[in-house]
Amino acid sequence: MAILVGPETRVVCQGMTGRAGTFHAARMLSYGTRLVAGVTPGKGGRTHLDLPVYDRMADAVRETGADASIVFVPPTGAAAAILEAIEAGVGLVVCVTERVPVLDVVRVRQALEGSRTRLVGPNTQGILVPGVTQIGVMSTIDARPGRIGIVSRSASLTSEIVLQTTRQGLGQSTTIGVGGDPIHGIGLKDCVELFIDDPGTDGIVVVGEIGGDEEEEVAALVKRVRPSKPVVAYIAGRHAPPERRMGHAGAFTSGTDGGAAHKIAVLRGAGVRIVNDASRVGETIRRALAGED
Repeated sequence: MAILVGPETRVVCQGMTGRAGTFHAARMLSYGTRLVAGVTPGKGGRTHLDLPVYDRMADAVRETGADASIVFVPPTGAAAAILEAIEAGVGLVVCVTERVPVLDVVRVRQALEGSRTRLVGPNTQGILVPGVTQIGVMSTIDARPGRIGIVSRSASLTSEIVLQTTRQGLGQSTTIGVGGDPIHGIGLKDCVELFIDDPGTDGIVVVGEIGGDEEEEVAALVKRVRPSKPVVAYIAGRHAPPERRMGHAGAFTSGTDGGAAHKIAVLRGAGVRIVNDASRVGETIRRALAGED
């Protein structure tokens, strides 16, 4: 099994006729994703990649029965595209667009409240269920079906840890990039909670980084639930200088707030296994599953 998506998920690509949308939509189709239509205002009635193109999300959802959307719309229009998907009633929106204005994302977050839609991103690699579906831009080359759930704030480390869990013979149930921006949709805690409840996931890997409080939220969840599944975490940015933004917009610490040391201490205190060397994440989750110290 997987979380959030599955083989039955029917996806509309918003912005499919653009260069990025075309390239990644073709990748998703070749992987087996059930991409059923595209949406580009002003191009309705055409076909692209042998799929129908609609002017509006409401039309695409009504005609195809789509229940998910992926957004390849430039930053200034990305929020409007997400809002249109929410209004169309899709259950999942994945927004890979970077540099979406913060106030726009705040408005999107407000619209999500009370809706049936879950948002992954903005600034996300998306979701990958190996051998089943890929919604986003995540590399698939090293992914293999398995029973490890991976949720990450870091794109590059996601690819590394997918490779490690594959080499350890574990594979992945679902891999999710929550997005690198300080304000986004579904977070680390939400994904860990879904993995805990997923019968197809035996172990959970959390890839965090400095900035924000998502890792602390994971710690509070694990401390409260005490899951039988092992949870392993790696926190990037242990040597980052304070008061300096590092990479992602969310990778920023002020004093002890959002610092790696604090996150590590809180997670460890909740019973999460901490990995200090990123190259040993796969080995650590394998040993945790085997009941080894």
